[in-house]
Amino acid sequence: MDISKIYDLFLGAGHGSGRISTDTRHLPQGCLFFALKGDHFDGNQFAAQALEKGAAYAVVDDPAVATSDRVILVDNVLEALQELARVHRKTFSFPVIALTGSNGKTTTKELITCVLSARYRTVSTKGNLNNHIGVPLTILSVDTDTTDMLVVEMGANHEKEIALLCTIAQPTHGLITNIGKAHLEGFGSLDGVKRAKGELYDYLSKKKGTIFVNAANETLMELVSKRRAFGDIVFYNSESTAPNPIMIGQTPFVTYSIGDLVVSTHLVGEYNFNNICAALRIGAYFEVPEDQAHRAISDYTPDNNRSQIVQRNTNTILLDAYNANPSSMAAALENFSKMDAERKMVILGDMLELGNESKSEHELLGDLIARGAFDVVLLFGKEIAHALRSLPKAYYFPDKFSLHNWIMDNPQQHTHVLVKGSRGMGLESVVNFL
Repeated sequence: MDISKIYDLFLGAGHGSGRISTDTRHLPQGCLFFALKGDHFDGNQFAAQALEKGAAYAVVDDPAVATSDRVILVDNVLEALQELARVHRKTFSFPVIALTGSNGKTTTKELITCVLSARYRTVSTKGNLNNHIGVPLTILSVDTDTTDMLVVEMGANHEKEIALLCTIAQPTHGLITNIGKAHLEGFGSLDGVKRAKGELYDYLSKKKGTIFVNAANETLMELVSKRRAFGDIVFYNSESTAPNPIMIGQTPFVTYSIGDLVVSTHLVGEYNFNNICAALRIGAYFEVPEDQAHRAISDYTPDNNRSQIVQRNTNTILLDAYNANPSSMAAALENFSKMDAERKMVILGDMLELGNESKSEHELLGDLIARGAFDVVLLFGKEIAHALRSLPKAYYFPDKFSLHNWIMDNPQQHTHVLVKGSRGMGLESVVNFL
């Protein structure tokens, strides 16, 4: 079926996120069900079930299941979903701000959304739906009648992925939070990360869009200098730009001043100060009243295992178990080592998707931990065993059961605890035992 006809059906399916579903467990009545394939499932096999449960139509790419006029056969369901998003994107007349980076994407996205929401009806990526499926779903969730701004998070683990996402979201403005050692298995090297993240700059340069750049980040400044002219380049985190907040504390939360105003946040670590600066600069660019922007930053509380402070009896837990790579791990350990605390313990898991660099990066991690002089070090996972080279007094656990048992057998008191590892390690489970 022609994509324009599918778009007509999409418009008749309702409003916002209820128009599309890719999961029969979450199926709004009257929606279009897209039968996506995964490594361990084939959505085509659920098309009939989707129709029975209330979907108006099912979009499939297996002719064997196209047995009624409510089943729409296309060559490739994923490509049809992406193309449908491109068609819907053409109806937007408001700014679309895209952001990517090795670390801090989701937190920065949330901060930008909070600041812009002080003045505008702002829609943004839900959770971590930032890939080749999540971005089109984000675009298709937008109701053009009730939206003034869209903030789209873009993730990638291979080159050309950001470029693809840009053809779908078609951003007018963009931000790269930073460049670091993340997903090296897919990117191959730090230079590969630079090229991949720089694809956002490439797109906005070609389209004469606006970019927001951390002037204190040499790598980003280098990437900007190598691109053609943009429509506008807006710098932040520089004495010559306004607003120019100054961090005055980070124990345990970031506090900053701007003029005579002092703002306390619920964000941990100097690395989050850069994210705050980005959100404030974007707010100023779009003329969000300054007092409302600072209030939005102050009110924001991180969740979903990202830099959360959790109290358990006499222990204070810094839960940062959503993601980990060499850059974010180094920042977290440096910040934790600076915290004032009677006693400190770190519980760390593998940094995944590092490919051939995994052994050497985990060995370097061991050196970082050793320099932190923490009272107790617990390590969990296969790859992080390489860190033991520098840590003769660390406790190593090949499985989570053993880790949980050690924590229960050795209760901690009056201790600050950093919990960090890649998402696949599921380290948030240790909180229940502290």
